[in-house]
Amino acid sequence: MTIFDKSTEGRTGFYLPREESYGYEPSEVLPENSVRKESPLLPQLSELQVMRHFTGLSKKNHSVDSGFYPLGSCTMKYNPRLNERIAGLEGFSQIHPYQAEETVQGALEVMYNLQNSLCEITGMDSFTLQPAAGAHGELVGMLLMKKYFELKGENNRRKVIVPDSAHGTNPASAVMAGFEVIEVSSNDNGRVDLRSLEEILDENVAGIMLTNPNTVGLFENEICEIQAMAHKKGALLYYDGANLNAIMGHARPGDMGFDIVHLNLHKTFSTPHGMGGPGSGPVGVKSILKDLLPVPVVRFDGSKFSLDYNLPNSIGKVRSFYGNFGVFLKAYAYILTLGGDGLKRASEMAVLNANYLRARLSKLIPTAYSGLCMHEFVLKGSKLVSEYGVKTLDVAKRLLDYGIHPPTIYFPLIVDEAMMVEPTETETKEALDVFADTFERILSEAEKDPNILKSAPQKAVVGRLDEATASRKPKTRWSKDT
Repeated sequence: MTIFDKSTEGRTGFYLPREESYGYEPSEVLPENSVRKESPLLPQLSELQVMRHFTGLSKKNHSVDSGFYPLGSCTMKYNPRLNERIAGLEGFSQIHPYQAEETVQGALEVMYNLQNSLCEITGMDSFTLQPAAGAHGELVGMLLMKKYFELKGENNRRKVIVPDSAHGTNPASAVMAGFEVIEVSSNDNGRVDLRSLEEILDENVAGIMLTNPNTVGLFENEICEIQAMAHKKGALLYYDGANLNAIMGHARPGDMGFDIVHLNLHKTFSTPHGMGGPGSGPVGVKSILKDLLPVPVVRFDGSKFSLDYNLPNSIGKVRSFYGNFGVFLKAYAYILTLGGDGLKRASEMAVLNANYLRARLSKLIPTAYSGLCMHEFVLKGSKLVSEYGVKTLDVAKRLLDYGIHPPTIYFPLIVDEAMMVEPTETETKEALDVFADTFERILSEAEKDPNILKSAPQKAVVGRLDEATASRKPKTRWSKDT
């Protein structure tokens, strides 16, 4: 039931002064085309009804605050409330980007220090904080790559190589920047096949986009060979930072030979993630690309922080103002709180938790690739179809009945009936055991009565949705006619 269905004519939860008490009519101070001809169609409820409605809706949502959320390749990690408090401090929350630089020195210092921290963590030379999310960061990285070769006069470099296991945003970002995407296949070990890479890598390639660890949760252990091959052909190496949570403090993309990197502050560095944001996807570069970064860049002359717009070869602004400042604050607070040792520990625990779950679940369903994983792993659910007649989707729906958010399913596409699990570092062993025990129970149900899974979820507010129609014909707003 929507809030409009609960509306009762004449009921209200607030009172405003009558128009005559203002001493003027709205039409006297507003342009005629801005004055309503009729009252807006708003629901009429008491304040208590409104509170109960939205509180009830919030209880129907699943979040990392309310339950286990092992969404693979998306790092749905817990966000410390301390960071939220810091971002809400009046000195940060009440400033405006149009203020004079001398009145926002504290904010500029935060941005400057965050840039330097991200450089240290990744091994890059310069950063821009402007991109609004990971995919936006990818696009910025591709535009930097494009501008780099244009300035060099190498306009023939119109191809970007992307692995067949890549996040879908990788090829999309490359195409949006005007590149042709060439797919490189994975080998039987789930990593980039060097022989296939050598066949497609030529002087027309601008760059290679890689995630490391990759999207099946494995470290590209031949990354040194890959970067050597790319640079020998004059191409650049791009790092998708979605999985940085597995290697912070242990390995740096810059040391691996990457020239461009984007980070997901809203994944790796504890800021809110999901439901459209707010996100942040800073982009770091090696020194050969620093003069191409978006403007403005935060500078410090030893006594004052300033915004520098004087980058003649810049790709220009890519975001209004300077980026999502509130996200910067939370990420910077997270980095300062943990420190270098803490970030390293977080990665270690993420990898440990993933391998613990992999060891338990692989006794029930085979993993797509053998051996130790990094922060996430992929199960191959084809056994479910052949032995029980159920799909990975059915297991995911049944998990909802047990109050657990399902892992990512059907990605990466190179794994049949894939189920990707990422527990993150903040989950306890007890929580992991509950998940594994629940998983085992669901497979027992599949063996005895597959229809239990096929009819799931049974305890959710709604059953299975027509996801194809929802994607093709979405209804994103309420209408009185529906």
